[in-house]
Amino acid sequence: MGQKLKIAGWVSLGVVAGALTTVSLQTVARGVMSPMPLEEIQQLSAVFGLIKTDYVEPADDKKLITDAISGMVSGLDPHSQYFDKKSFREFQEGTSGKFVGVGIEITQEDGLIRIVSPIEGSPADLAGLKTNDLITKIDDTAVKGLSLNDAVKRMRGEPNTKVTLTILRKDESRSFPVTITRTEIKTQSVKAKMIEPGYGWVRVSQFQERTVDDFVRKVDDLYKQDPNMKGLVLDLRNDPGGLLDAAVAISAAFLQPNVTVVTTDGQLAESKAIFRASPEFYARRGSDPIKSLPAAIKNIPLVVLVNEGSASASEIVSGALQDHKRATIMGAQTFGKGSVQTVRPLGPDTGIKLTTARYYTPSGKSIQAKGIVPDIMVDESAEGDLFAALRTREADLEKHLSSGQGPEVKDEAREKAREAALKRLDEESKKPASERRPPEFGSDKDFQLQQALHQLKGEPVQVSQTKTERPAEKKDEEKTSASDKPAESNTDDTKLPPATEPKK
Repeated sequence: MGQKLKIAGWVSLGVVAGALTTVSLQTVARGVMSPMPLEEIQQLSAVFGLIKTDYVEPADDKKLITDAISGMVSGLDPHSQYFDKKSFREFQEGTSGKFVGVGIEITQEDGLIRIVSPIEGSPADLAGLKTNDLITKIDDTAVKGLSLNDAVKRMRGEPNTKVTLTILRKDESRSFPVTITRTEIKTQSVKAKMIEPGYGWVRVSQFQERTVDDFVRKVDDLYKQDPNMKGLVLDLRNDPGGLLDAAVAISAAFLQPNVTVVTTDGQLAESKAIFRASPEFYARRGSDPIKSLPAAIKNIPLVVLVNEGSASASEIVSGALQDHKRATIMGAQTFGKGSVQTVRPLGPDTGIKLTTARYYTPSGKSIQAKGIVPDIMVDESAEGDLFAALRTREADLEKHLSSGQGPEVKDEAREKAREAALKRLDEESKKPASERRPPEFGSDKDFQLQQALHQLKGEPVQVSQTKTERPAEKKDEEKTSASDKPAESNTDDTKLPPATEPKK
């Protein structure tokens, strides 16, 4: 089909999109074991025995067991996962915001890897790599034909090891090798700047352990530049989520003390919870990380930008600010991941990530498979939403949870939009790469950001003429006796302790 939609990602950062995670270091055993289904266990044992005796070649006992565990967990829903030693380490790197690599944000373009930006102070930055440089080889391996993930893995490695990148710099018409020593990189999940006098922009790209501290530092810098700021844009577009307590803290920065941010509900008593805008629900080290923020942030006019890529933790923040009427939500309906995953270690270096609860906005709405509906729908460009229909949402994932608030309705209009977007994508693939490249978030060509600025100034906003709310789930009172499946009950408001830090 030619040039596909570009996929951006942090080098060495392998976090699944939409992960909203709490991390628990308690043991799996709970004192009382659930009764085992004897007949099914016997079948499992019989299959294990048959594989050991009859399979064409010897099978490893440990691999058979871990594969069985992995299949059991992954069959539940798209976000539950078994972690072997390698994937457990990668997950912890992702949530900590630290990894070993060269330090570049990248995207795939025409089969090559384009550098979106070097991370400030990283080995790549110090080596002089620039935005829009193309990587053609990693050591002796040509990038052409490699997936983005494969390229990322080749740039990862152990601290103090070297990797040679061959760089094509088009504006200088030259290609050259750069040898870089890998080191531990601290990703920057928060960016900020003054977009014009009196108006600031803060972008949160993921909710990690360092996000709250980075957010506070960036906002403080904005207020130092202009102590009398008139408005702020909180940009959560394409933010796939992350840690629950980080989302609660960012919400609390803008909300009045102790109001409800999010509630959760699941089988366990600890999964029935109310998270409030209070330090006890987000402070990891005892002290309140947002205490130093200027008092004016509680009342500054606020616009939150979201799109189909805004998931999980970013939906918690936008849902809380919307329900409390603290911000105007603008953009597109969000991803719709309204579930919480808890990490349970199975040993020193393995574990499972298990879906343990659904979460609900302060008004009691489930976001699962639906998402946050913006107050003002805005297209991604002045020409409209060109490719938004091609983005995957929670409702598109196999085995996704229902919202628990009614059956889902098929979105036929979206299928038509997808067909139109695919045709347009084919046409776009014939253009030069420079013309296909979308404007970067936060730039002066960022159409949605400009509309957010208009909203803050009280100026006319170019509202989308094509976006509509995705079909809502049928309410209980709309159901007829033709359905013999009982509806799941709604949640009640109870309490869950805040997440703990994973082991380093």
